[in-house]
Amino acid sequence: MTTGGEETSARWVLHIDMDAFFASVEELTRPTLRGRPVLVGGAGGRGVVAGASYAARAYGASSAMPMHQARRLVGSSAVIVPPRGSVYRVVSGRVFDIIRRFAPVIETLSFDEAFAEPAELAGATVDDAHHFAVRLRTAIRDEVGLPASVGFGSGKQIAKIASGQAKPDGIAVIAPSGELQFLQALPVRKLWGIGPVSGDRLARIGVETIGDLAALSSTEVTSVLGGTVGPALHRLAQGIDNRPVAERAVAKQISAESTFATDIIDLAGLRAAVSGAAADAHRRLRQDGRRARTVVVKLRRADMSILTRSHTMPAASVDLDVLTAAAQRVVLDPREIGPIRLVGVGYAGLTEAEQYSLFPDLDEYTPDGSSEPEGQLAHDDSAQGASDDSAPAEADPTVAAAGRQWPTGADVAHPDFGHGWVQGGGHGFVTVRFETRASGPGRAHTFRLPEPKLVRADPLDSLAWDDEE
Repeated sequence: MTTGGEETSARWVLHIDMDAFFASVEELTRPTLRGRPVLVGGAGGRGVVAGASYAARAYGASSAMPMHQARRLVGSSAVIVPPRGSVYRVVSGRVFDIIRRFAPVIETLSFDEAFAEPAELAGATVDDAHHFAVRLRTAIRDEVGLPASVGFGSGKQIAKIASGQAKPDGIAVIAPSGELQFLQALPVRKLWGIGPVSGDRLARIGVETIGDLAALSSTEVTSVLGGTVGPALHRLAQGIDNRPVAERAVAKQISAESTFATDIIDLAGLRAAVSGAAADAHRRLRQDGRRARTVVVKLRRADMSILTRSHTMPAASVDLDVLTAAAQRVVLDPREIGPIRLVGVGYAGLTEAEQYSLFPDLDEYTPDGSSEPEGQLAHDDSAQGASDDSAPAEADPTVAAAGRQWPTGADVAHPDFGHGWVQGGGHGFVTVRFETRASGPGRAHTFRLPEPKLVRADPLDSLAWDDEE
């Protein structure tokens, strides 16, 4: 979607978003998965979807959805693989390196999206911006092998919304003269900065679209959204966005807070508010890509005094349940400390962590190999090396232990067949698909356990990138 042709803009900001990044990387490095409904995440009872391919999204599956729900939606064709953070990190770095060749200063938002403001496009036409996006996406496709969607506008807000409209694998360039029309009909929650709480407040006064918000008076906006955030969001709704593109500073704390129209006077109400603030802050933490070790709860009482309490955990986490529980541990009863008008939850002690680690069960995903999980690729007709002996070999503790060494999705290597990944196993056998990014779809081989030639491998080997690349 590109409008405007020869119309120029004094400033062009782009937002690039790698399409279904985690699942796309799995399809890249495991070519047999291409076009299949791939779900990246933990397969256990508490498993969560970290990424879903577009084939899986066609069934309604999406990121952050409970895995059991996604499996029900997709059905038996679902392919579930555990996340591989080291691979995503390396691919992400390579993509950002390419973007920096086109625009040296980029503002990264997560593993798979960033802003840039190419200096060469200052004063350029809509067509010039479109051609720039074509060249950038072509370079990423040729050098990395992944699709990307690019949005262009006169500011960050328009660019980010445009890239979402361009998905999957497309380009959207919005001319300055068309920006207001482009924005007005969109749901107000499409506006960057409008979350569930502020969205509900706006809905209560009949504001459903960005155009509705833009039409409010400054006084109305301030009364609903506050004197600090309200005016900024009002300007964005009116298409005014002069925020610069800059390399991100590393935040020391990520937080969210809300002021309530009616003071909270009981513990149940305060716990609900804390859970809400913890969830809001958690969304920002997920996007940031780090873990938090310290949880801070901020309470502003009716007399405007502030109480702050914190809890430091033994290890950093990005699990919403763990973080919320830590926040609830330090909550004080309003009946003892007085009515509460503001509740905030912050995450500190931030450490580097792969963005895919939305919940601990993704890190702890160690299926025991005792049976092939529902939806995994079955032993296909090309499987070789299987024995005709179908006795329950796992009665042998040695064989059972060997099976646990080969969880589904693990990267492995064999001296005769090269690099591969475990498709599934059970009853004393394991099936491995031998393939990499460079090999194309590979053949599956089934081995009786224990198999001394089969060893665990570095997941990065599945990229099969030469140093020169």
